[in-house]
Amino acid sequence: MTAVETAQKVPVLSLPQTELLTVNVNDMPLLLDGLTEGAHFKPLLLDPEIGIWSVLATFAPGIDLPIHLHTGSVHAYTLSGNWIYAEYPDQPQTAGSYLYEPASSVHTLAVPASNTEDSVILFIISGANVSFTDDGQFHSVLDAVTVQHLVTQCAEKQGIEEPNYLVGGFAGFSKKAK
Repeated sequence: MTAVETAQKVPVLSLPQTELLTVNVNDMPLLLDGLTEGAHFKPLLLDPEIGIWSVLATFAPGIDLPIHLHTGSVHAYTLSGNWIYAEYPDQPQTAGSYLYEPASSVHTLAVPASNTEDSVILFIISGANVSFTDDGQFHSVLDAVTVQHLVTQCAEKQGIEEPNYLVGGFAGFSKKAK
């Protein structure tokens, strides 16, 4: 039975889906130093139209990111290592931790220099991270559009082909299967 035949059996309308939209992180290169030295990522879904982006982030021990404000919610699942928000040092996120951050939350991600391994976190983010310097001045914006640019920039710098990730809009892939 095809997906179209299945969709025709239900009494509601649905978008046509001709293929599963899936990627395998094991088949993707790690894009190095995408945010700062030691902060790497793999793009999973980048949808600039509705502002949702999902990345698998890898942070080396000792990484401190700028203070940032989230314009939308964040879901974070820690796969390995540990990290904290500097504002909540008594609540470390360790392997197996699931963290929900509501929109308008402000914090500073830090990975302890004492870590013996990288921290790997799956982030599903709505909206943007608006980053600031320590004295409260605007630093940068990180959103689905910016991450798309970083994918291209990091792949070119590494001399590799851009990874195949899911994109928004008319749902599909960043590259068509050969």
